[in-house]
Amino acid sequence: MNPLCGSPRIVGELAKLGVHVSKSTAKKYRIRPSKPPSPTLRSFLQNHAKELLSMDFLVVSTVRFKFLYVLIFLSIDRRRIIHFGVTEHPTVTWTAQQVVDAFPWDETPKYLLRDRDAIYGLVFQSRVKRMGITEVLTAPRSPWQNPYSERLNGSLHRECLDHIITFSECHRRRVVKSYIEYYIRYRTHLSLAMDSPEGREAQKPEHQRIAGIPHIGSLHHHYERRAA
Repeated sequence: MNPLCGSPRIVGELAKLGVHVSKSTAKKYRIRPSKPPSPTLRSFLQNHAKELLSMDFLVVSTVRFKFLYVLIFLSIDRRRIIHFGVTEHPTVTWTAQQVVDAFPWDETPKYLLRDRDAIYGLVFQSRVKRMGITEVLTAPRSPWQNPYSERLNGSLHRECLDHIITFSECHRRRVVKSYIEYYIRYRTHLSLAMDSPEGREAQKPEHQRIAGIPHIGSLHHHYERRAA
């Protein structure tokens, strides 16, 4: 039954099935979910996935212990990375400009999911509003309400940044760009029925030879069947 149903609704539904119980009995035996990550927000994400983008910062460090900030815009529907930017000194103006760079041809999403970081100040909010985008804010200190960006940030660290030492902002940008190209074109996703965001055709086994194609300095590979 719908987890949003309370005991009275359960009593009513059971009555329609010829089963009559009291409200106290329904309340006693009703299965209570273990605090799901905001059912209302979850339903919103599922219902508006095709017109919703999420954005988030992740922090990385260079070999000289300087911090760099990577801002990524992610399309929820196909887990496709729309745009990313790398900077050593993020500002409200820089962040607002990234939104413009992400949607240069008026192909703006209807909703933009983000957290409540102070970097998204009045300049950013005004820019987004003028572009006709509605902001959806997560609750304070609730990163799990932006699960898709958080998952991507974790994958980017675990599968790439944790294995490569970078020396500068330019180097970090090249590394992130290489991973994003691999992520969009070739990396399979469980939520996409083991397909990639841009889609990969399954190859028939007529070509028996399997070749590994390296990415990100051979850190990752994708595999193709080729004629012997």
